[in-house]
Amino acid sequence: MTDTQIPAETATAPVYSVPQERQVVTAIPGPKSEELHARRSKVVSAGVSSALPVYIERANGAILVDVDGNRFIDFGAGIGVTTVGHTEERVVAAAASQLQDVIHTLFTITPYEEYVRVAELLAEHTPGAWQKKTVLVNSGAEAVENGVKIARKHTGRRAVAVLDHAYHGRTNLTMAMNYKAHPYATGYGPFAGDVYHAPSSYPYRDGLSGEDAAARTIAYLEKVVGASDLACLVVEPIQGEGGFMVPADRYLPILQTWCTEHGVVMIADEIQSGMARTGRYYASEHFDWEPDLVLSAKGIAGGLPLAAVTGRAEIMDASQPGGLGGTFGGNPVACAAAIAVFESIEQHHLLAEAQRIEATLKAGLERLMQRYDIIGEIRGKGAMVAIELVQPGTGDTTKVPNAEAVSALVAYAAQHGVLFLSAGTWGNVLRFLPSLAVSDELIEDGLHVLDDGFASLG
Repeated sequence: MTDTQIPAETATAPVYSVPQERQVVTAIPGPKSEELHARRSKVVSAGVSSALPVYIERANGAILVDVDGNRFIDFGAGIGVTTVGHTEERVVAAAASQLQDVIHTLFTITPYEEYVRVAELLAEHTPGAWQKKTVLVNSGAEAVENGVKIARKHTGRRAVAVLDHAYHGRTNLTMAMNYKAHPYATGYGPFAGDVYHAPSSYPYRDGLSGEDAAARTIAYLEKVVGASDLACLVVEPIQGEGGFMVPADRYLPILQTWCTEHGVVMIADEIQSGMARTGRYYASEHFDWEPDLVLSAKGIAGGLPLAAVTGRAEIMDASQPGGLGGTFGGNPVACAAAIAVFESIEQHHLLAEAQRIEATLKAGLERLMQRYDIIGEIRGKGAMVAIELVQPGTGDTTKVPNAEAVSALVAYAAQHGVLFLSAGTWGNVLRFLPSLAVSDELIEDGLHVLDDGFASLG
């Protein structure tokens, strides 16, 4: 066992403080949620929206409890954040203990062990056997910004390439990197320049092999951007907001080979897909892809704000002292929580749990697909699964997106105590992103509600 490995422990069943079952006791939203919403409308920016119009006062395991006492099965996990479960006991204990010791000093002034330990764990668990280094920041968008910044510094080049259907954040640079402008970028320009959108691998719609899809992407990069001016190619191994598209086999390794040959830094945006969610620590591993830099966020700290850029030491060390960092990046409390997340993944065998969740979800969704022809495709890995909905009768031909059905299903499920989230460039993807604490019983119950929702569409 190396110094950075987590000691093996006998797995123990999680203990939950909230019953792990849905319960609807009021209309949705209930009276207390409606009262809070009236208060909110007076003081919170209209630009901050909410998918489910209920206000949460407790969360544990895979269940959300609102202020009216309704319990919801959570298939969103804060968009992939509470991967180890809401208020997971190790995370809570670690954060509480750290709050008693050091809350903040700023690592760039007086450093602390927790930051170093998180960097060690990331070096161990991210793909690639080379020496790695890390910088810790606060959010996924900040990780993307820093990854691009580091790549530009290392290469001395300006251009940034991303893929169609990509989502990378809501800062100025990341809005330019997103494929979908509305609602993320509408009215906020001008945006950062030198950003290019290359065609991606979308097997359900393009039908291309990994080799052919990679050739198409590379042709764009060579003809439109030019390798000599390209600093980095930023790729989500499984695209998140774009609709959980899983690329064709060999697509990502071929792109990595091209990037390496041309001195381009290839960056894996694992913000939504990383930290055990797909049954591997990082989704890149499913595709035999070893990226130069890996971006982590969301699930890394169990709900506390933390993100990271981890990668080849020679690339990470390109920045001059003082060129990286920030006031709250790598906060001691968030770092303590992140260490606990790694421990929880090992103790509760969450990589295997993600595979169990995938099997249960896909089996149930395949049963639904046999009954409802608007389900065009089931895709995803681990606890990152989605269905793409199309208009009736178009699944084998034009595959016309069916966003209306997704919206109706999300609304129906909410009324019956289940939180589903939409996704996709056209809003026609229903995604399943539960915590790895979700039981098969909860999954089956949620799918039963979904079945009723499909039936209600007529």
